[in-house]
Amino acid sequence: MGLMDELLVDLRAETAEFDAMIGGLGPDEWELPTPAEGWTVRDQVGHLAWFDDAATVSASDPEAFRASLPAFLARGDSAVDELAVASRGLSAAQVHEWFREARGRVLEAFARLDAGVRLPWYGPDMSAASFVTARLMETWAHGQDVADALGVARVPTARLRHVATLGVRAMPYGFAVRGLEPPSRPVRVELIMPDGSPWEAGSSDAADVVRGTMIDFCLLVVRRRHLADTSLQVRGETARIWTSIAQAFAGPPGKGRPPLGQGAGSGVFQGDAGWSRPHSA
Repeated sequence: MGLMDELLVDLRAETAEFDAMIGGLGPDEWELPTPAEGWTVRDQVGHLAWFDDAATVSASDPEAFRASLPAFLARGDSAVDELAVASRGLSAAQVHEWFREARGRVLEAFARLDAGVRLPWYGPDMSAASFVTARLMETWAHGQDVADALGVARVPTARLRHVATLGVRAMPYGFAVRGLEPPSRPVRVELIMPDGSPWEAGSSDAADVVRGTMIDFCLLVVRRRHLADTSLQVRGETARIWTSIAQAFAGPPGKGRPPLGQGAGSGVFQGDAGWSRPHSA
Protein backbone atom coordinates (compact mmCIF):
# COMPACT_ATOMS: atom_id res chain seq x y z
CA MET A 1 0.00 0.00 0.00
CA GLY A 2 1.39 3.41 -0.99
CA LEU A 3 1.60 6.37 1.36
CA MET A 4 -1.49 8.13 -0.01
CA ASP A 5 -3.50 4.91 0.09
CA GLU A 6 -2.50 4.37 3.73
CA LEU A 7 -3.39 7.91 4.70
CA LEU A 8 -6.73 7.84 2.91
CA VAL A 9 -7.66 4.53 4.55
CA ASP A 10 -6.95 6.04 7.96
CA LEU A 11 -8.78 9.29 7.13
CA ARG A 12 -11.84 7.24 6.11
CA ALA A 13 -11.65 5.33 9.40
CA GLU A 14 -11.31 8.53 11.45
CA THR A 15 -14.22 10.04 9.53
CA ALA A 16 -16.38 6.98 10.18
CA GLU A 17 -15.63 7.09 13.91
CA PHE A 18 -16.45 10.80 14.11
CA ASP A 19 -19.62 10.36 12.05
CA ALA A 20 -20.76 7.54 14.33
CA MET A 21 -20.28 9.80 17.37
CA ILE A 22 -22.48 12.57 15.97
CA GLY A 23 -24.90 10.40 13.99
CA GLY A 24 -27.37 9.75 16.78
CA LEU A 25 -27.32 13.15 18.45
CA GLY A 26 -30.58 14.84 19.32
CA PRO A 27 -31.31 18.52 18.55
CA ASP A 28 -30.27 19.66 22.03
CA GLU A 29 -26.96 17.80 21.85
CA TRP A 30 -26.01 19.62 18.64
CA GLU A 31 -26.27 22.86 20.60
CA LEU A 32 -24.12 21.77 23.55
CA PRO A 33 -21.15 24.05 24.25
CA THR A 34 -17.72 22.57 23.60
CA PRO A 35 -14.44 23.50 25.32
CA ALA A 36 -13.72 25.92 22.44
CA GLU A 37 -15.14 29.17 23.79
CA GLY A 38 -18.39 30.14 22.05
CA TRP A 39 -18.51 27.02 19.89
CA THR A 40 -21.21 24.35 19.99
CA VAL A 41 -21.08 20.81 18.64
CA ARG A 42 -22.80 22.15 15.52
CA ASP A 43 -20.01 24.73 15.06
CA GLN A 44 -17.31 22.08 15.31
CA VAL A 45 -18.91 19.98 12.57
CA GLY A 46 -19.53 23.01 10.34
CA HIS A 47 -15.90 24.05 10.78
CA LEU A 48 -14.71 20.69 9.51
CA ALA A 49 -17.08 20.85 6.54
CA TRP A 50 -16.02 24.37 5.54
CA PHE A 51 -12.32 23.55 5.57
CA ASP A 52 -12.93 20.26 3.78
CA ASP A 53 -14.48 22.28 0.97
CA ALA A 54 -11.49 24.63 1.03
CA ALA A 55 -9.12 21.66 0.85
CA THR A 56 -10.99 20.31 -2.17
CA VAL A 57 -10.55 23.66 -3.96
CA SER A 58 -6.83 23.63 -3.16
CA ALA A 59 -6.51 20.10 -4.53
CA SER A 60 -8.59 20.60 -7.67
CA ASP A 61 -7.87 24.25 -8.53
CA PRO A 62 -4.78 25.53 -6.67
CA GLU A 63 -4.75 28.85 -8.52
CA ALA A 64 -8.34 29.59 -7.55
CA PHE A 65 -7.46 28.83 -3.95
CA ARG A 66 -4.43 31.15 -4.09
CA ALA A 67 -6.62 33.91 -5.53
CA SER A 68 -9.03 33.61 -2.57
CA LEU A 69 -6.30 33.49 0.08
CA PRO A 70 -5.55 37.24 0.54
CA ALA A 71 -9.19 38.11 1.25
CA PHE A 72 -9.47 35.34 3.83
CA LEU A 73 -6.21 36.22 5.56
CA ALA A 74 -7.18 39.90 5.61
CA ARG A 75 -10.04 39.01 7.96
CA GLY A 76 -7.46 38.21 10.62
CA ASP A 77 -7.84 35.95 13.63
CA SER A 78 -11.62 36.40 13.72
CA ALA A 79 -12.16 34.67 10.35
CA VAL A 80 -12.66 31.18 11.78
CA ASP A 81 -15.21 32.36 14.34
CA GLU A 82 -17.03 34.33 11.64
CA LEU A 83 -17.33 31.15 9.55
CA ALA A 84 -18.91 29.34 12.49
CA VAL A 85 -21.45 32.12 12.97
CA ALA A 86 -22.28 32.17 9.26
CA SER A 87 -23.30 28.49 9.25
CA ARG A 88 -25.68 28.76 12.20
CA GLY A 89 -28.60 29.36 9.89
CA LEU A 90 -28.40 25.71 8.85
CA SER A 91 -30.24 22.99 10.72
CA ALA A 92 -28.24 20.31 12.51
CA ALA A 93 -29.26 17.81 9.82
CA GLN A 94 -28.03 20.16 7.11
CA VAL A 95 -24.69 20.67 8.85
CA HIS A 96 -24.29 16.91 9.24
CA GLU A 97 -25.07 16.30 5.57
CA TRP A 98 -22.72 19.12 4.56
CA PHE A 99 -19.91 17.45 6.51
CA ARG A 100 -20.57 14.06 4.93
CA GLU A 101 -20.65 15.48 1.41
CA ALA A 102 -17.64 17.75 1.91
CA ARG A 103 -15.58 14.91 3.35
CA GLY A 104 -16.54 12.70 0.42
CA ARG A 105 -15.31 15.37 -1.99
CA VAL A 106 -11.99 15.64 -0.12
CA LEU A 107 -11.42 11.89 -0.23
CA GLU A 108 -12.21 11.79 -3.95
CA ALA A 109 -10.00 14.78 -4.80
CA PHE A 110 -6.94 13.60 -2.91
CA ALA A 111 -7.22 10.03 -4.17
CA ARG A 112 -6.27 11.43 -7.60
CA LEU A 113 -3.06 13.12 -6.38
CA ASP A 114 0.50 11.95 -5.88
CA ALA A 115 1.73 12.16 -2.30
CA GLY A 116 4.43 14.74 -3.07
CA VAL A 117 2.48 17.33 -5.07
CA ARG A 118 2.58 20.73 -3.35
CA LEU A 119 -0.66 22.59 -2.62
CA PRO A 120 -1.47 26.01 -1.11
CA TRP A 121 -3.05 26.39 2.32
CA TYR A 122 -3.53 29.03 5.02
CA GLY A 123 -0.04 28.44 6.35
CA PRO A 124 2.90 27.19 4.27
CA ASP A 125 2.22 25.12 1.15
CA MET A 126 1.96 21.43 1.96
CA SER A 127 2.34 18.14 0.14
CA ALA A 128 -0.82 16.22 -0.68
CA ALA A 129 0.22 13.61 1.90
CA SER A 130 0.53 16.30 4.58
CA PHE A 131 -2.87 17.68 3.52
CA VAL A 132 -4.57 14.33 4.14
CA THR A 133 -2.71 14.01 7.43
CA ALA A 134 -3.93 17.47 8.39
CA ARG A 135 -7.56 16.59 7.61
CA LEU A 136 -7.20 13.51 9.84
CA MET A 137 -5.62 15.63 12.58
CA GLU A 138 -8.40 18.23 12.36
CA THR A 139 -11.08 15.52 12.48
CA TRP A 140 -9.51 13.97 15.55
CA ALA A 141 -8.92 17.32 17.28
CA HIS A 142 -12.41 18.70 16.71
CA GLY A 143 -13.74 15.25 17.49
CA GLN A 144 -12.10 15.64 20.90
CA ASP A 145 -13.99 18.89 21.43
CA VAL A 146 -17.24 17.12 20.57
CA ALA A 147 -16.37 14.13 22.77
CA ASP A 148 -15.61 16.45 25.69
CA ALA A 149 -18.95 18.21 25.22
CA LEU A 150 -20.80 14.89 25.15
CA GLY A 151 -18.81 13.33 27.99
CA VAL A 152 -17.59 10.57 25.67
CA ALA A 153 -14.28 8.80 26.31
CA ARG A 154 -12.73 7.88 22.97
CA VAL A 155 -10.40 4.89 22.56
CA PRO A 156 -7.00 5.95 21.17
CA THR A 157 -5.99 4.23 17.92
CA ALA A 158 -2.84 3.75 15.87
CA ARG A 159 -4.08 6.58 13.64
CA LEU A 160 -2.65 8.96 16.22
CA ARG A 161 0.79 8.32 14.71
CA HIS A 162 -0.21 10.67 11.89
CA VAL A 163 -1.14 13.42 14.36
CA ALA A 164 2.14 12.93 16.22
CA THR A 165 4.11 13.09 12.96
CA LEU A 166 2.43 16.34 12.00
CA GLY A 167 3.01 17.74 15.48
CA VAL A 168 6.75 17.05 15.27
CA ARG A 169 7.10 18.42 11.74
CA ALA A 170 5.19 21.57 12.66
CA MET A 171 7.61 22.52 15.45
CA PRO A 172 9.25 25.39 13.47
CA TYR A 173 5.81 26.73 12.52
CA GLY A 174 4.74 26.94 16.15
CA PHE A 175 7.63 29.30 16.79
CA ALA A 176 7.27 31.26 13.55
CA VAL A 177 3.53 31.94 13.95
CA ARG A 178 4.35 33.65 17.27
CA GLY A 179 7.14 35.73 15.75
CA LEU A 180 9.83 33.64 17.45
CA GLU A 181 13.05 32.39 15.91
CA PRO A 182 12.78 28.64 15.23
CA PRO A 183 15.16 26.74 17.51
CA SER A 184 18.51 25.48 16.28
CA ARG A 185 18.66 22.68 18.85
CA PRO A 186 16.91 19.45 17.82
CA VAL A 187 14.26 17.84 19.99
CA ARG A 188 13.72 14.10 20.17
CA VAL A 189 10.24 12.72 20.80
CA GLU A 190 9.81 9.27 22.35
CA LEU A 191 6.22 8.08 22.70
CA ILE A 192 4.30 4.95 23.61
CA MET A 193 1.64 4.02 21.05
CA PRO A 194 -1.84 2.97 22.18
CA ASP A 195 -0.86 -0.69 21.68
CA GLY A 196 2.25 -0.27 23.85
CA SER A 197 4.79 -0.17 21.03
CA PRO A 198 7.40 2.61 20.84
CA TRP A 199 7.25 5.55 18.42
CA GLU A 200 10.22 7.88 17.98
CA ALA A 201 11.11 10.98 15.99
CA GLY A 202 14.22 13.14 15.91
CA SER A 203 17.92 12.56 16.41
CA SER A 204 18.81 9.87 18.93
CA ASP A 205 21.61 12.03 20.37
CA ALA A 206 19.46 15.16 20.91
CA ALA A 207 19.89 16.63 24.38
CA ASP A 208 16.29 17.91 24.40
CA VAL A 209 13.67 15.18 24.66
CA VAL A 210 9.90 14.82 25.14
CA ARG A 211 8.68 11.44 26.43
CA GLY A 212 5.29 10.05 27.26
CA THR A 213 2.18 8.53 25.76
CA MET A 214 1.11 9.28 22.21
CA ILE A 215 -2.36 10.35 23.32
CA ASP A 216 -0.93 12.97 25.68
CA PHE A 217 1.45 14.29 23.02
CA CYS A 218 -1.31 14.49 20.42
CA LEU A 219 -3.68 16.28 22.81
CA LEU A 220 -0.88 18.77 23.49
CA VAL A 221 0.04 19.53 19.86
CA VAL A 222 -3.60 20.06 18.84
CA ARG A 223 -3.90 22.35 21.91
CA ARG A 224 -6.76 20.38 23.48
CA ARG A 225 -4.91 19.83 26.76
CA HIS A 226 -2.49 21.97 28.72
CA LEU A 227 0.94 20.45 29.31
CA ALA A 228 0.24 20.43 33.05
CA ASP A 229 -2.68 18.05 32.47
CA THR A 230 -0.55 15.42 30.76
CA SER A 231 2.11 13.02 32.01
CA LEU A 232 4.62 14.12 29.37
CA GLN A 233 8.20 14.36 30.54
CA VAL A 234 10.30 17.20 29.13
CA ARG A 235 14.09 17.65 29.19
CA GLY A 236 15.94 20.69 27.88
CA GLU A 237 15.08 24.36 27.47
CA THR A 238 14.16 24.11 23.78
CA ALA A 239 11.83 21.19 24.51
CA ARG A 240 10.25 23.12 27.39
CA ILE A 241 9.58 26.16 25.23
CA TRP A 242 8.24 24.05 22.36
CA THR A 243 5.84 22.07 24.53
CA SER A 244 4.42 25.35 25.83
CA ILE A 245 3.56 26.60 22.30
CA ALA A 246 3.34 23.47 20.14
CA GLN A 247 0.61 23.38 17.51
CA ALA A 248 0.02 20.94 14.67
CA PHE A 249 -2.36 23.17 12.69
CA ALA A 250 -1.99 26.20 10.43
CA GLY A 251 -3.17 29.63 11.47
CA PRO A 252 -3.15 31.56 14.76
CA PRO A 253 -2.61 29.52 17.92
CA GLY A 254 -5.71 30.75 19.71
CA LYS A 255 -5.98 30.84 23.49
CA GLY A 256 -5.24 27.18 24.07
CA ARG A 257 -6.66 25.38 27.09
CA PRO A 258 -5.98 26.50 30.66
CA PRO A 259 -4.57 23.92 33.09
CA LEU A 260 -7.29 21.92 34.80
CA GLY A 261 -5.12 20.48 37.54
CA GLN A 262 -5.73 16.96 36.27
CA GLY A 263 -2.20 15.93 35.37
CA ALA A 264 -1.85 12.19 34.98
CA GLY A 265 1.08 11.93 37.38
CA SER A 266 4.82 12.09 37.27
CA GLY A 267 5.21 9.27 34.74
CA VAL A 268 7.77 6.52 34.35
CA PHE A 269 10.63 8.90 33.56
CA GLN A 270 10.47 10.80 36.84
CA GLY A 271 13.78 9.43 38.07
CA ASP A 272 15.86 10.61 35.09
CA ALA A 273 18.08 13.57 35.95
CA GLY A 274 17.04 16.78 34.23
CA TRP A 275 13.48 15.71 33.49
CA SER A 276 10.50 17.76 34.53
CA ARG A 277 6.73 17.90 34.18
CA PRO A 278 5.17 21.32 34.73
CA HIS A 279 2.36 21.41 37.26
CA SER A 280 -0.67 23.66 37.24
CA ALA A 281 -0.73 26.48 39.72
